[in-house]
Amino acid sequence: MSETTEQPYRYTAELAGEIERRWQDRWENGGTYHVPNPVGDLAGDVSAEKFYLLDMFPYPSGKGLHVGHPFGYIATDVVGRFQRMLGKAVLHTMGFDAFGLPAEQYAVQTGQHPRLTTEQNIENMKRQLRQIGLGHDQRRSFATTDVDYVRWTQWIFLQIYNSFYDENADGRTPGTTGRARPISELVAEFESGKRPTPSGAPWADMSEDARAAIIDDHRLAYISHAPVNWCPGLGTVLANEEVTNEGRSERGNYPVFRRQLRQWMMRITTYADRLAGDLDTVDWPEKVVTMQRNWIGKSQGAYVTFTAHGADGDHALEVFTTRPDTLFGATFMVVSPEHPMLQDGAVPTEWPANVTDAWTGGAPNPRTAVSSYQAAARKLGEAARTSDEREKTGVFTGIYATNPVSGDEIPVFTADYVLMGYGTGAIMAVPAHDQRDYDFATAFGLPIVLTIAPADDFPGDAAYLGDGEVINSANPEFSINGLDKTAAIAAVSDYLAHKGMGTPAVTYRLRDWLFSRQRYWGEPFPIVYDEAGRAYDLPDSMLPVELPETPDYSPRSYDPDDAESMPEPPLGRLKDWVAVTLDLGDGEKTYYRDTNTMPNWAGSCWYELRYLDPNNEDRFVAPENEAYWMGPRPEVGNMSGGADLYVGGVEHAVLHLLYARFWHKVLFDLGHVSSSEPFHKLFNQGMIEAYAYTDSRGQYVPADEVETAEEDGEQVFTYRGERVNREYGKMGKSLKNTVTPEEISAEYGADTFRVYEMSMGPIEQSRVWEPRAVVGAQRFLQRLWRNIVSEKTGETTVADVAPSEETARLAARTVTDVRTEYEAMRPNTAIAKLIVLNNHLTSLDEVPREVAEQLVAMVGPVAPHIAEELWSRLGHDTSVVYAPFPTIDESLLIEDTVTCVVQVKGKVRDRIEVPADIAEEDLTERALALPKIQQYLEGEPRKIVVRAPHLINIVP
Repeated sequence: MSETTEQPYRYTAELAGEIERRWQDRWENGGTYHVPNPVGDLAGDVSAEKFYLLDMFPYPSGKGLHVGHPFGYIATDVVGRFQRMLGKAVLHTMGFDAFGLPAEQYAVQTGQHPRLTTEQNIENMKRQLRQIGLGHDQRRSFATTDVDYVRWTQWIFLQIYNSFYDENADGRTPGTTGRARPISELVAEFESGKRPTPSGAPWADMSEDARAAIIDDHRLAYISHAPVNWCPGLGTVLANEEVTNEGRSERGNYPVFRRQLRQWMMRITTYADRLAGDLDTVDWPEKVVTMQRNWIGKSQGAYVTFTAHGADGDHALEVFTTRPDTLFGATFMVVSPEHPMLQDGAVPTEWPANVTDAWTGGAPNPRTAVSSYQAAARKLGEAARTSDEREKTGVFTGIYATNPVSGDEIPVFTADYVLMGYGTGAIMAVPAHDQRDYDFATAFGLPIVLTIAPADDFPGDAAYLGDGEVINSANPEFSINGLDKTAAIAAVSDYLAHKGMGTPAVTYRLRDWLFSRQRYWGEPFPIVYDEAGRAYDLPDSMLPVELPETPDYSPRSYDPDDAESMPEPPLGRLKDWVAVTLDLGDGEKTYYRDTNTMPNWAGSCWYELRYLDPNNEDRFVAPENEAYWMGPRPEVGNMSGGADLYVGGVEHAVLHLLYARFWHKVLFDLGHVSSSEPFHKLFNQGMIEAYAYTDSRGQYVPADEVETAEEDGEQVFTYRGERVNREYGKMGKSLKNTVTPEEISAEYGADTFRVYEMSMGPIEQSRVWEPRAVVGAQRFLQRLWRNIVSEKTGETTVADVAPSEETARLAARTVTDVRTEYEAMRPNTAIAKLIVLNNHLTSLDEVPREVAEQLVAMVGPVAPHIAEELWSRLGHDTSVVYAPFPTIDESLLIEDTVTCVVQVKGKVRDRIEVPADIAEEDLTERALALPKIQQYLEGEPRKIVVRAPHLINIVP
């Protein structure tokens, strides 16, 4: 007789699938995860306690999800379900970051409109997410490509465009200074004379163009010629993160060149201090906080002016330095290959006397050397140019400059490790005290002059980076010899200011944000231009500006090596769309649309706000809804507010978070939102990686067809009888190691998939997918099912009896411990404790209903489908989703305990408090469930020695 005939109600993958689909339908049809707003179309009775739970915006890839993608989503789902059990209103939903280059490139290849393929990808991803039982309020879901969302993205852009930063204005946060204000208020101040114009001329006497230029210099969104990553092979400008260390495009592997192009910019640098300072008001991992502070890169120092003697006359060559005390040790200078001085005729036509071959690069004259070097530098990406591991290159420009304190004439080089976008595009090089400068000086035979007395143990074969007394730093009228660093910096700064050769200053590594792309698939700019090229913002009534239809989605591409080519965006070819007749208050005229589009960062800068009020046609979010879900936290004592928990990968630690915070702060300054920060608590989950296998040719083979054996005590792997090598990393089709949620759900059930992913280890750590271990999660759920339901009859088998003292005490400890683990986002250890209680119930003749209900309720966050089914079978007509988290009689926690030492191979690895009368089996289960012990185990232990209750020794 078959097992299914003997046990027709056994919890198999087939039965699990039936249960899961039934409950997913009921959740959807009954609006189980719908949560009300204070006002608007989603209004209802709101809870006194709320919890806004946020996942980082996913991109709907055409490849769909593999088992690594939902890991973070399941983790947040567990958090959301637990918070609901605590009686909180939980807002949890998911939209889609759907603009961007991948969809456009696919459209170019296939001829299908990117909207069609994007929407197909979204529907596929929604199906996959539904299958794993995520508790999302689907009424709040949207894509950045939705027309109404585009409208509000463009509206927010115009708020930024029509604002300026007033560093002297009172901030919205009490006790602070500086905030964004409307441009209209700036104009009023110029008109009244309250604010003088830069030239001092009366505003009324200035031309329209002069006024527009002054206003544009203040706007938070502005047009500028900026150095960009131009990729002729793709026909578009790329963001830094889209360029490899080798200076090539991630997509297509084409050469990328640095070019000066007309671009939209965001003046994020005006918020640098606030972006850094307000990190103190949020609860983020220290690693991410450090990364943000380093990216902002606040530095205090001085601007110093050297006089460079070019072929066309003298040039003021300004540098910024944080160490003006080392100025006497500046023995050469380096300018960026893009520095304006090199374009202005300053480079001589002949080499000066006594120039070595190392300086010339083999070129016959300086202009040839510089021109050739500039061409080579354009082929490198920013990451490659600034890499500390790359060998330093450069050429002498033929120009000498005067050191303003020593009077020495020092050579000026150009080198690609100096970027025009950072600081002034020029540096003074102090090789004795900067390792990068030391390496360059050593390679080119340049002088190295110590200006800080080194420690006695300094070997002298590198730059001295320590502190000490200043030496070799004097001229006939000025000396800082003998001073310490702090005093020397102050003295040099004063001297430079007195001589008119420098000023104290604060600078930032952060640069203004390049905010335009030469692509089709993005939000159009809500800006038009007149015949003279003056920009005009469109009124709200003309939003959104929708993308026009086109048969050709690709920007004009060029020979990949054509560094002199210029972008031609796809929208530029649509002449009927570009030229438009509008009445902007001065009668109908012909205007011209911007042919660039916004980067996909635009839509992901504010989606957390639209989730709060997704259907509002009058505002991007109603103030009451924003204040309820994201308003300030009075108990924290600041205005930070924001989502209660934001979960995503650490790869977004800088750019996305920085950009979203900037947009939010502008909206805060303008009074559109009540909180100064969008994300209060941040949590970075790890990745799920997978083994991949390569044959003798280095080619990947299907991971699921590889067989494992043991030879001479070592694992060996074979594919079709041939030995293969094992490695691990990210899952991917190219590595032939992808496993999909559908595959696992079909073989085990979605709840098993969820339990396995949550039990693999701490959420913040990466881990390797191990298919054979999934069965352990399935066995846990099968035992849970068997404890409550007869596998033969399908009847509920729990008994209405009081639990024994042992069972009651174990249940009470489990409730207490599991709540602690859920609160700390440690579902892996919560599951381990649930397994112990579940196994205990398996050993009983009859399972007490009270304990069964406690167990099922606690299982609900990690395995919601089976929990719903069992909760219903236990006689409840309400969803387990809103069942209160179990409470206990505190007296059950008071018991005689002893400390048990847990050893692995005879070494103490942990200690655990256990009842004095604990059984050997229970002690073994508790010990094996300990996180510190699990890391030493792979599979079943070979031997376990138990000396209850004082000692247990486990031999893996």
